[in-house]
Order: sequence, then C-alpha cells, then structure tokens
Amino acid sequence: HEGLVRRWWCDEATWPRRASTFALRLSFRSDVHVVGGFLEAMQLYAVTLARGTGVQCAVHGNFSMPKVHEVAVSHGKALELLRPDELGRIRSVYTCEVFGCIRSLATFRLPGGNRDYLIVGSDAGRIVILFYDNQKNAFVQVHQETYGRSGCRRAVPGQYLAVDPKGRACMIAAVEKQKFVYVLSRDNKANLTISSPLEAHKSNHVVHHVVGMDCGFDNPIFAVVEVDHGGKDLPRKPNGTPEFKKVLVYYELELGLNHVVRKVIGKIDDTANLLIPVPGGGEGPSGVVVCSENFLVYKKDGHEELRVAIPRRKALPEERSTLVACYSVHRQKNMFFILAQTEYGDLMKITLDWEGTQVKELKIKYLDTIDPCVSICILKSGFLYAASEVGDHTLYQFQGIGDDDSPESSSRAPLDRSGAIPGILFEPRPLKNLLLVDEQDNFAPTTDMRVENVTGEETPQIYALCGRTSKASLRVLRPGLAVTEMAVSPLPGNPNGVWTVKLKNADEFDSFIVVSFVNATLVLSIGETVEEISDSGFLGNVPSLNVVLLADDSLLQAHPGGLRHIREEKRISDWKTPGRKQVTKVAINNRQAVVALTGGELIYFELSSTGDLEEKDRKELPGDVASIDVSPVPEGRLRGKFLAVGSFDSTVRVMSLDPGNCMQTLAVQAVAAPPESISFLDGSKGIGSQEGLFLNIGLSNGVLLRTEVDSITGKLSDTRARFLGARAPALCKLRADGQPSVLALSNRPWLSYYYQGRHSLTPLSYESLEHASSFASEQCPEGIVAVCKDTLRVLMLERLGESLNSTISPLKYTPRRILVEQKNKEAGAA
Repeated sequence: HEGLVRRWWCDEATWPRRASTFALRLSFRSDVHVVGGFLEAMQLYAVTLARGTGVQCAVHGNFSMPKVHEVAVSHGKALELLRPDELGRIRSVYTCEVFGCIRSLATFRLPGGNRDYLIVGSDAGRIVILFYDNQKNAFVQVHQETYGRSGCRRAVPGQYLAVDPKGRACMIAAVEKQKFVYVLSRDNKANLTISSPLEAHKSNHVVHHVVGMDCGFDNPIFAVVEVDHGGKDLPRKPNGTPEFKKVLVYYELELGLNHVVRKVIGKIDDTANLLIPVPGGGEGPSGVVVCSENFLVYKKDGHEELRVAIPRRKALPEERSTLVACYSVHRQKNMFFILAQTEYGDLMKITLDWEGTQVKELKIKYLDTIDPCVSICILKSGFLYAASEVGDHTLYQFQGIGDDDSPESSSRAPLDRSGAIPGILFEPRPLKNLLLVDEQDNFAPTTDMRVENVTGEETPQIYALCGRTSKASLRVLRPGLAVTEMAVSPLPGNPNGVWTVKLKNADEFDSFIVVSFVNATLVLSIGETVEEISDSGFLGNVPSLNVVLLADDSLLQAHPGGLRHIREEKRISDWKTPGRKQVTKVAINNRQAVVALTGGELIYFELSSTGDLEEKDRKELPGDVASIDVSPVPEGRLRGKFLAVGSFDSTVRVMSLDPGNCMQTLAVQAVAAPPESISFLDGSKGIGSQEGLFLNIGLSNGVLLRTEVDSITGKLSDTRARFLGARAPALCKLRADGQPSVLALSNRPWLSYYYQGRHSLTPLSYESLEHASSFASEQCPEGIVAVCKDTLRVLMLERLGESLNSTISPLKYTPRRILVEQKNKEAGAA
C-alpha cells in the first residue's frame, strides 16, 4: 500500500486479526461497501507517537519579545520555536502541526520595529506571514496569499524564499521559471500590509539559490543563481550536447514604478551552489559571496572580482572538492563576519577588508569542526545553534571567534606556478572556539526499527537504528519524560513524607528540606551542602503531615497533635487537637488551612491581617476523611474559594470557603473507589492556557480522575479517567516549566502539567517513588526532591513536551538491520 489504502482483500474470518496488526486507526465513510471481496473507500488515519526530529531549515530572530533571541525550525510538517534558557539548554517554546510540507523559512522586520515576522513557503501554493502572539503563546497568521497550485512542483514557487534586509519586500521562487515579489509595508494603523504579487518569471531558467542583497534604503535587489536550459542559442559541447552555464542575475524592485527589472551580472563558476549576502547600507560594502567548489568569489556590480581558496583538510584527496553547505551572518556595531560550514563539517570564518563601498581583501580561516548541518544560526546572546543533517542537533557557546594567529587564506595570495590560487591546509582539531552546552534528539534517518519488550518492563521498548557512518547509533526509546538524577542520599529509615520550604516568599531558592518519619521529623538546611539542623523551630519528635510557607513569610507545620505556627524571630504558636482526637489529613495553601480529625470533623483556619492563624468554622462529616485539599488563592484575592473532601464511601464533596456560606456543600461526585488523594490544579496559570480550575482525584483502584471545577458555582463536570497502575496514585504538587503541576505517584510517576498552553499527562522514565515535592536550588533551579525506599533523591526533568526518551549506544558504521534476541535479552545491529 502507498500511504492511502483504497482496497483491502480479506475474508470475514481473518478480518479482525489482520486489522489488529496495524498501529493505525481506520475510518470509514458512510458509503463503504464490499464488492467481490474488496472493501471500497477505506481511508487510513495515522497517529504519530512523537513529532519528527529532523530539521529541514532553521532561521533566527526576535519573535516573542524584543532582545529575546530565538530559533524557528521546520520539521517538515511541523513548525517549532526554540529558545536557549539562562542555563544554555534548548527550550521548546511553541510547536504546531501545519498539515503540509514546509519548504522554506525567512524572517524580516519592518523599519522601526523591534520584533520579527516569519514567512513560510510551503506546498500549499501560498505565501504565509506569521507573527508570534504572546497571549495565545502561538504564531498567528497575519497574511495568506495564494499564488499557485498546491503540491511541491518545480514551476510553483515555494522552494526558495528571500527577504530584503530592511524588510521592504520579499521574493518567493520556484525551481524553474516562476518568481513573485511582494512589497511589504504598513497601513495607517501600523499594521503589516502585503501588495499584489509582481511577476519576475523567466522561462527555461532553473534557479539554484536566491538571497536578498543589503542595499540600504535603495531599491531592493534579489540575487539569483540561474541556468538557462532551453533555446537554440546555447553553446554546444564537441559531442553536440548543450553546454549549460550558470549566471548571476539581479532582480531589482523599482519601488516608484512598482516593477521588477532583471539584470544579468555575469557568468559564474558552473559549480556555484550558494550565495552569501554581504551587509551594506553603511554597515558593509554590500554585494554577494558566490560559493563554488574549492573557491569563494566576491561579486558586485561595477566592482572587481575577488577570489579566495577554501582551506582544505590535509587528508582530503586532491580529486575531492570542498563545498560550502550553509552559513550564518553575524552583525555587530561597526563589524560583521560570516560563519560558513563545508560539507565535511568544518566551520570557516569569512571576513572582508573594506572601506566605503570598496572591498580590498577577502579572507577565510578555519575555526572549528562540528557535525555537518542543514542550517546554522548565530544568536546575539553568544550561542550557535546547529541543525545537524545526521545526529543530534546541538547548541554551542562561543569561547572565541578565531582571532588567533592561525593561518588564513586571502584573495591577495600570489598565484602558484600553474596559475592557481594556493589554499591553506589544516588538520581538524577538538573544539577550541566553541563549547557544547546542549543537545537535541534527532532520530533522522531511521534505517530500521523493532518494538520488543526485551528487558521485561511494563511497557515495550522501541529499538531504532538511526544516523549513518560515525554518527550512527542504536537507540532504545521508552515512553515518558527523561529524568536526570542529580543526587542520592541514604536516610536512617523509610520516610512517610517530604517537603521543601523557603524562608521568605521573595526567595528564589528553597531553604529547608523537611523529611517525616513514623515518629520524628528531620529538617535539612540547603546551602553549598545539605546538613541537618535542630534550631528551625519545627517539632522534631513527631511525624509531620505537611509543611508550608504562608503569605506573611511564616511557616506552618501540621502534625497528628495539631498545628505549629512559626513566625518571625522564632515566635511559635501551637494549636492542639481537642481531647484524644488526632489530625488525620490536612490541606494548606498560603493563607488557609483545613484539618480533618478522627471521626470526620473538619476545622477551618485562615491567616488574619495581624498574622495569626484564626479558626473560622467547623463541620462534622458522617465518616472519616480519606483525602482533602484546598484550592489555591487566586491572584489579588485573600482566600481560595473551594475545599475538596474525599470520603471512604467513594464520594468527593466540594465545599465553599466563602464567609457567607462557609463549609456548605456545593457539589458531590460519586467515584468508583475511595479517593486516596486529592489535589487542585489551576490551569489558568499555564502560559497560553484557556483552561480553569481542575480537581485531580487518585482512587484506590489505581485510576486518576481529572474533573473541571466551575470557578463560580463549584460544580463538577467533564470528568476524564486514566488508569496509572495497581497502586493508588499519591498526588504531590510541583512546578514544571514555571507552572503549577501535579505528580501522581503510582507504580511509576506520572506528571500532570501544562506545556505550550496544553495539558499533558506523561509518565516519568524512573522507578517508583513514595513521596515527592518541588525543589529549587542554585544548581537545580527547577527540580524534584523525592523519597524512594530509604533514600532521598534530587531529580530534574528534561525536555518537557516530549513523549519518548532515548538511551543511545554509538555505532561505528551505518546500520541496516536490527537484531533482537528475547531469550538472551540482547539487541544488535547489522
């Protein structure tokens, strides 16, 4: 079958078995019928486990905010926005499916603007201009203009895209013949406008590359490498076949006449494959650098041609040529340089010695060697993003820009005896000017794959052969988020709880780790080292049920005998339970506390304006409380509105905490098993999220329920269920990607979080945990402190939003087939 199955032969007995062998969803139209054993009008609907990781093209700019340097990459059918964080990690800001094939990307900025637009060339036969909306956390469509038929056709524009550096016009070109130029401007409300397309077609001409030249504020000019493949006037070779010649052509947009003029500058080398625009308009001499085999040529209309040889590897045979595959231009005040990469992965720094509009010398020198890339992007924040052709994509930090005394090739170099320009020979070396700071998984190309449960885990693993030659690898893919283990420390016993607290709400990092045991509480101070302390004010001879920092920077400890309120200067106030009752469950936010006593009595406390914890109300329930939680305090409010109580009669009640109807039941939901744990999650705090308040319920049968809570009435609706494991989920509140989230601890940990405006429930690729809490320190700004048996562990989540994590085994040669041996639990590659 070729993607879309129209007919499928089967009989009635074998149909269910054959259909179940495909990991696809079959959808039928109402006109499906069987004729002579053929099933007509069948369509396949593919559901991907993970988005594509290969990059076709990448561009950089300031999309979301001014002076925030980001990279927009195309994964073929998906568009992704990446941003290096303060630690140098590649962070995915936004991802979307475009339901098409992205062929080219380009950025531009209108004069006077401080943010960039993104132009997309695709197989849709349209030019699309996008602008990043911070409120929606997404690229929004500003303009969409149709110019041709859909599909990747050689005569329909979309393959090449170039923009005037001043943001006044853009050209979108096809492989052959057709080119359109659009004028970009503003209307009277400062909104972007796009003109009707201006034709710049040329029949029988094949395009190899297009760039926008920097001419300052003169008429925009687009430089094109073309080949004339038709006509009777073509020169002939001795055998009579046509001899095709490449030429450099300027397409000048006459802004006053609204017309495009074509001008042939001259012939260029037949091996020319790439044009590099040189900055102009006072920042440089303008013009283009033509890249061909073994040489770079500076060309400009009315300027002499400058030619320089590309440095070669010493071990490269003489018959092997060197081509530039990609480049990036870096501009600073009063200086610029070009970073180009050859097809072997060698980075070259290209500089020009110029004065006014005249170039005196063209120079090139070897910088470093990295993996061959599809695109490279120099960010003004000091990073280099490299979208690798094969192997993982990488992010480097500049340690230098090649200002040492290493030899360089110059256009002033004298000719050798044969009349050729001598080149510089070099040996590839370890990184000197670049420092690798992060990597991004790239499974392309995947040559073979098997789904097997070799290790006997709960979920089968995906064994994939990726890459080629020295960058080949055997990858074991497992569903779930990758977890990095930062530290593991033994404990004197098996804890029954762990929490982290700050000294003040304004603090960036946590100050204490509080670990509860059966008959004691251990307080650890977080600094350069983690040490036990005894003067924190917490009760150490009783187990703790919860520890929270309140809104007035005071600490509250809940234990079976009551509450301990620790205020400034270690002033302590204790509240003890009445009679012989004990606290069984407790729920605390930064201003409210609700305790459940034995027998089902609820007592509600609230932080007063004087800093005291005052009792506000009590309520008797018919039975013991199984779980309890109080909703978070909305911004600008004094209290959370709702209290959720789970009972052993398999019901969940939502009660009001408003002073007018305090502790009154607003909604009741019956569940399939007793709720062992309950946690509110405010979805409105997720970036770009349009969701509200949700109640997560962990049942004793291993099911996690997620129910929407009406923010006004407290009614429950739209309940979703997910089976997590045989163990009842214990819910712990965390922060993931700076947003509230919930960690459900069952047979394996599951994270319920918001990412890029969407809710996700994803397992962690880690062993089972008993208790967990959020953790923030200088070494781990956003981590997790967890208890596993008798050990305390500090964990950090990697790459939120990804559904698979991989274990990589490097290979020396290109693999073709994967071999999996279940009996010996081995996997190999051939």
